[in-house]
Amino acid sequence: MASFTRRQLGLLGGGLSVGLLMSGCSTAAMVKKKTNVLIDPLNYVDPELRSIARQMLEGSGSNVINAGNLQELRPLGQNYAPPILKSVPYVKRIVPSSKGLPEVTVFVINADKKGKSRPAILHTHGGGYILGAAKWEIGHLQKIAKELDCVIVTVEYRLAPEYRYSDSVEDNYAGLKWLHTNASELGVDVNRIAVMGESAGGGHAALLAITARDRGEIPLAMQVLIYPMLDDRTGSSRSVPSFIGAIGWTAESNRFGWRSFLGREPGGADGYTGGVPARVENLEGLAPAFIGVGAVDLFVDEDIEYARRLVSAGVPTELVVVPGAFHGFDHASDTSIAKRFTKAKLNSLRRTFGQKIQN
Repeated sequence: MASFTRRQLGLLGGGLSVGLLMSGCSTAAMVKKKTNVLIDPLNYVDPELRSIARQMLEGSGSNVINAGNLQELRPLGQNYAPPILKSVPYVKRIVPSSKGLPEVTVFVINADKKGKSRPAILHTHGGGYILGAAKWEIGHLQKIAKELDCVIVTVEYRLAPEYRYSDSVEDNYAGLKWLHTNASELGVDVNRIAVMGESAGGGHAALLAITARDRGEIPLAMQVLIYPMLDDRTGSSRSVPSFIGAIGWTAESNRFGWRSFLGREPGGADGYTGGVPARVENLEGLAPAFIGVGAVDLFVDEDIEYARRLVSAGVPTELVVVPGAFHGFDHASDTSIAKRFTKAKLNSLRRTFGQKIQN
């Protein structure tokens, strides 16, 4: 049976670095189908992940993420941040924004190789739009930067509900624009810049790809969306099977995240598109996409549908759906299921960057 560290358990709690303190987010050990028959969500989880899924379910309490406990939960993620590598340099930078908005903090990783023109990734962290921090992702991103011999810039964007989607979108775009403008200084090839994010960070990466297309200032080579949070209707006006989203990030937490991000009730039928990638009607001309999601992740249906729409819009798209995998499963990095998924993700970037594919 696989064993997991405290940090891995924390990372798997919704994939948000919130930790086992909130993992499961009010998930009961058994859930009901519409027929009122109790089913065990563990039956749908890959056997390799089942022990950690069980620990997450057993560790879930009666609380959910809400306005009352959000401030208490926010700093807890630092307890689960991966260690920073001494072998891969990083530096904190303050970059300008636009439209009179505040300056933005970014962390620049692996940018000290002079005379080289390497690919780059603009990264946006996860956290349901309400949690998380770029600085807690440095250790994880250092490994990717080393693996791909690339530069990574991760943005400390402003969080909801204190700030709405328009503020964080501008923060992330400011980071992307700074990366593009300073590519020569950073040793970056402007034709090989990708955006990447996980969970809500995947939603932000999708929003960045849309914003970059609409503004026409920065060409993107790729968008890498890892179990992205794309559609405010999931778990609100659109229900999902009871075993989907039972482990990790749940429908109830999803509603709070979207409500905070948008400043309105999620799931409305009013045609509102701001801040919601899945509601954007025209997806033509977007950067090629890699979308990866687990089959029992709350976001699986919306991610498959977004991939389908990208394909229909003529956008080169690779979709990976991992059977039996829940939200944030790839943080169980020692499992073969996580290793296969990570390899697929990195190989998609290697192809885009013109690098050798790893078998």
